[in-house]
This record gives sequence, structure tokens and C-alpha cells, in this order.
Amino acid sequence: MADQEKILNIAVIAHVDAGKSTLVDAFLRQSDVFRDNEEVVDCIMDSNDLERERGITIYSKNCSVIHNGVKINIVDTPGHADFSSEVERIIRTVDTVILLVDASEGPMPQTRFVLSKALEIGLKPILLINKIDKKDQRAEEVVDEVYELFLDLDANDEQLDFPILYGIAREGIVQYDLNTPSTNIEPLFDTILKHCDVYPNLDEEPCRMQVSALAYDEYIGRLGIGRIYSGVLKQGASYIRCNQEGLEKRETISNLFVYKGLSRTNVKEAHSGDIVVVAGMPDISIGDTICDPEHVEPMDHIPIEEPTLSMNFHVNSSPFAGRSGKYVTSRNIKERLERELEVNVGLKVEPTDSADCFKVSGRGELHISILIENMRREGYELAISKPEVILHKDENGVKVEPVEEVICLAPEEYSGTIINKLNLRKGVMENMEEENGYVKITYQVPTRGLLGFRNEFINETHGEGTLVRRICGYEPYKGEIAQRMQGAMISTETGTAMTYALWNLQERGQLFISPQTEVYEGMIIGESAKNIDMDVNPLKNKKLTAIRSSGRDEAMLLTPPRIFSLEEALEWINDDELVEVTPDAIRIRKKGLTAQDRRALYREKMAQNG
Repeated sequence: MADQEKILNIAVIAHVDAGKSTLVDAFLRQSDVFRDNEEVVDCIMDSNDLERERGITIYSKNCSVIHNGVKINIVDTPGHADFSSEVERIIRTVDTVILLVDASEGPMPQTRFVLSKALEIGLKPILLINKIDKKDQRAEEVVDEVYELFLDLDANDEQLDFPILYGIAREGIVQYDLNTPSTNIEPLFDTILKHCDVYPNLDEEPCRMQVSALAYDEYIGRLGIGRIYSGVLKQGASYIRCNQEGLEKRETISNLFVYKGLSRTNVKEAHSGDIVVVAGMPDISIGDTICDPEHVEPMDHIPIEEPTLSMNFHVNSSPFAGRSGKYVTSRNIKERLERELEVNVGLKVEPTDSADCFKVSGRGELHISILIENMRREGYELAISKPEVILHKDENGVKVEPVEEVICLAPEEYSGTIINKLNLRKGVMENMEEENGYVKITYQVPTRGLLGFRNEFINETHGEGTLVRRICGYEPYKGEIAQRMQGAMISTETGTAMTYALWNLQERGQLFISPQTEVYEGMIIGESAKNIDMDVNPLKNKKLTAIRSSGRDEAMLLTPPRIFSLEEALEWINDDELVEVTPDAIRIRKKGLTAQDRRALYREKMAQNG
């Protein structure tokens, strides 16, 4: 790579589903990154299986394109609030951000969060109103809303003078205004190069690079990803690594990579301004500075947001343990969690009183459930407890808990139900607007109160509502919040569920299993219609007699069972229940499998509380 190569780093920031990954696709397709005969999938950057299935970006990723002699490093950031710590760090390594806003939705809570971080460090954003081909697009109003958002976030005059572009990222089109058609994203490339200066050539200064993300390679170990702020970084050279605790250690870079298109390319040296990947430093971590041995100047600390939610990961102890999983012991689970800590800095793992249980804390339900889903696919079996919100004490010793801003958008007829549900969960209404038969309700609700709410919300709004949430701070503890109102149907037998038994049971609640499903004692097979747990026998079959029936038996029609996703199961369970996760099944069970075990656990709990 030539010394004089011009470098510019940009990040695409937006709310979930605004079209970030699709825009990055357009950058890559229109920059000759791919061969003519190369088969290219949509959302190229969402390379992880889970990202493809869920249609969201989970891990921030880098790529680069060359335009008019300038190398543009592009960072695709996650839009979900649970991955906000990743967005915060990445924004420090870029020269400008493209703020992507949906032409009909307008700025959403997560847009506010990522934009505030960009403005705080002095970046000058470019606004791109996406999806202008939507029937309900209101681009002009959305631009006004974005201006209001900038003013709310105390943007300076230079930041308020942002360029505005309009586009359809899916079709690879960006235009200067609504009335000037375009066939490509050239207007966006031109605006980036006009609006933002390339990184100054600081190759002559002492070398300084700060790590903003981590990766792991099975062959070369832990990798640090970050920007070179000054100087030249060389493969095989020794540098001083300064960590956040003040430790200074001399280490050698064994491998050095830069991004070319979608691939990581091994280079002998990299220059100021570029985003690089370094290997050879086994203890490298977020915020570490790699300095010239003659000029040791650590950069400012990068704060990593504290976890808000914790779950206990237990060794699977059900009667079906080990049937489908390869890794079932506490040693297997411990090693896998330690490996995750290598790259997932927002996660914390602590031992508990039991050797078969680990306390895992993260930024939210999605953050931890993505880890569980990945473990499950890798062949792990485990049992997960109900998520618990992490409480803190403020400087005056008062117990405080995380509070979230929740925006509910739903048809007007459901507004009363939504307000009632959120009030029961200790929520406080902030705002309510009505438009075109839809109501937009903004609430502040403790995170504890939102556990299990998403599922309820989707059911109550018959799938027509959308729910958006973001953590907005800590407030004094709000007191007790009611748990799930319905009891559980608990199997008293181990064996295969029969149609006859389930047909009789479906009148008493909602079933989670279908006939011929294998069940065990203590497994939850349905939700009771009453607020009490019911012990039931799903194995019971119709008694056969030698007497032929004069009329045909009544056809046993079963209501389709409710099938849980991992997140839904974690939201549904109570404190005395676990979600059993195996490669081929998600089951819900009681912690105590027999009625005697459950009574003993109940007495133990009462003794602790009393």
C-alpha cells in the first residue's frame, strides 16, 4: 500500500430495519469489489447464520471500497439497543457517519442513541432518507423531525448544516433531492468526499493505534481491531501495549491485516488513518493503545457499558440430558463461556455457589439469547433460569434499577389495553400521538417490567403493533411487579404424549406440545387457564373394549400448540422454572421435577423470605 493513499472511514448508523446492511451492499456492488461472474447474496455483511435468519446485524463488521483514488473503510453497525456498546466504540474510529432514517417511520429511539454518540465526539453526519419508494413515505416531515432531534442533542452549527440525500438502498439508488432521479449511489460517494476531509498524513509521527473491537481466529488467536491514529504500524515490529489499568507491556505484532473489499489482507505495514487487525498480543483488549516504544502515550479510556440483565446457565439435569448434545458437562460450558469472553466485552461470567451453574450478565435479553442460540447450534446442552435485572446502589446508597424508553405503535383500538398493561408494569406515560388510525405511545418503564412484555404486546395487538425500546438511565427501585398471571400444566409422567389425553387437557389451558411428543415428569406441557399450577398426565389413553361402538367416535381435533422461540420461552418462565436448551429442542420445565422436590424448594424459598 502506497504511503500517500488517501483514507476515509465512515460508519452507517440507524435503527433496526432502516436498511444499513442493504446500503453497504450497494457500496460494494457499485465499487467493482466482486467479479462479474461472482454470485452475490443480499445483506453480504450479515455473514452469520443468526443474522441472516433474524434479518438484523449483530456484530459490527468492516469492509473497504476505492472511489476516485480514496480508500473508504465502511463499518456496518448493529441497530439493536442490546449491542449499543459496540456502536459507541466503533464511532470513535470514523471520520463521518451516514445517518439512515426510514422515510415513513422517522427517527426512532435507537437513532437518537447512536446519533448522540456521534455528535458528542464532534462528527458531522450525512443524512440519508431511505425507502422513499414507500407508499406512506413522508420524507419532508422526517427531515424536520431529524432537525428537531439534532437540536435536542445540542448539535453545533457546523453539525446542523448536514447534507441531505434521498434513496432506495435496496435498488442501489441515492439522489440529491426527491425530484432528481438517479440510477446509482454516485451522489452519496460525491457527498462523502465533499463533506469530509480525508485523514491527514501523520506517518512521520510516533505510532499510536487504539483497539475498538476484538475478534478470534483459531489459528492465530485473539485479534485486535482499531484505527492507526498516527505513524506506521509494521508486522514483526515490537510495540508497547498500554491497557486501561495502566499496565505497559512490550509485545510483537505477528500478523497485520487491512481490509480490501470484504476480505482481510495480510500486509507488511499499514499507515495512519487506516483500520487494521493485529495478531500476536494474547491479552489485547478493548481500549488498549499500541504505542511506539520511544513515545508511550496511551489514549483516553473507552468505557464499556455495564450489563443490565443476568441469567444462570445450569448443566442440563433433565431425564433427556445428553440425547442430542455433544457438550453437556460444566467443564464444556465453562470453556465455551471463557472463549466468548475473548471477543464479547459486554458480557460478564461469574461462578456461583454450585459448580454446575454460571451467572452470565449482558446488555439485554437479545444479547444473551444470541449467545445461547450459538451454543445450541454448536452442540451444547444447558438449562437457563429466568432473566433477572441487575440492581445497583447510587452514591447515596439508594437501590436503583435500569429504566427504558418504550415506543409502541399500534392501531387505535388497542391503545387502552397497551396503556393498562404498561401501567401494571410500573410504567409512566411520556407522550401519546394519534395519526391515520394508529397511536404512538411513549412510556418509561423499568426493565424488570418489560420482561415478557413483547410477546403479550404482539398477542394483544394481533401482530399489528411494533415495539421499540432503549435503556435511558437508572431510577430508584419501583417496588414489586407482578409475574406471569397464568399457572403451568406440569407432566406427572415420563413417556409419549397421547392425543386422547391432550384433547381432554386443551379445555383447561393452552398446550405447548403435540401428540407423540416425548415428555418427562416435571416438564411443562402447557399454560393453565387459572392462576395455579396443575399436575396433569399427558400419557393417558382411551381404554379399549371388545364391544364395537354403534356410532362413530367424536373426532379428536386438537388446537395447534404454541411453539416457543428461545426468547419467548425465556420471557414466559417464572423464578421456579428453567428453559432446557438442546441442539434439537427447547423445553420448559420446573426446577424441581417431582412434586416432592417442588414442595421442598417452595419451603426453602419461604424460609429465606421469612
